[in-house]
Amino acid sequence: MTANTRPARFRVVATDLDGTLLRADLTVSERTRAALTRAARFGARHLVVTGRPAVACRRLLQSLDYAGLAVCGQGAQLYDAGAHRLLSSATLDRPLVRALVDRIVEAAGPLEFAVVTTGLDGEFLVTRGFGDRVRHGWRLVEEHTALWERPVEKVLIRSRRLDDDRLAALAQRICAGQVAVTHSGEGMVELLPAGVSKASGLAEASRRLGFGAADTIAFGDMPNDIPMLAWAGHGVAMGNAHAELRRHAAEIAPTNEEDGVASVLERLFPPTP
Repeated sequence: MTANTRPARFRVVATDLDGTLLRADLTVSERTRAALTRAARFGARHLVVTGRPAVACRRLLQSLDYAGLAVCGQGAQLYDAGAHRLLSSATLDRPLVRALVDRIVEAAGPLEFAVVTTGLDGEFLVTRGFGDRVRHGWRLVEEHTALWERPVEKVLIRSRRLDDDRLAALAQRICAGQVAVTHSGEGMVELLPAGVSKASGLAEASRRLGFGAADTIAFGDMPNDIPMLAWAGHGVAMGNAHAELRRHAAEIAPTNEEDGVASVLERLFPPTP
């Protein structure tokens, strides 16, 4: 699907990272870098909008020579990458989310958990069964109570009985209006502060930077990107995107491995004669 779009229409190129701008090896191709550079020559700012917390973005953004504002943590954080400084951060009400987690367990059966603690020194704390192994950057906790000792930005839940879509739908029914629920990747059903989404973070960035929804083209691949694509003037789903996101997109690009972001930007921002 394509759309009639003009280069001058877009002042902001908002991109997710994993599964969208990044290839599977977490690199950005030279083609995509060149397309973003060309868009910048037309006056279009690249704005990263990611589910990753700021603490997990720093090296990736440095590899892109990205020094501007970034929306991190599914919209919970506004991060000044150049200054390595948080401009704003939202945290969960821990007693509330613990009570909601207990209700999800009652309905779904046993779950495994992770939490992201707040701030630029935030940690990714996991229970023993959260993954098949403890990965780089994860810290294993033996007692669930240790998950709640510091302020928390997000909670991640995994079930061995329910697939991600069913678990997310169940959590949304239980948590409706109290905390936000989103699905950002395989095994990544997330509980966030109420009202937090990539759209809320993007809207706050727009107020600070002086652009509007109509000025924005947004790219994503998972259901957590639905609010961002709905907010933007033009929403693009990657060819590898979750089926639910594809239903909300104005355009389907090639996959992230096929440089889908670059493919669209090359059309919108062609070389000057």
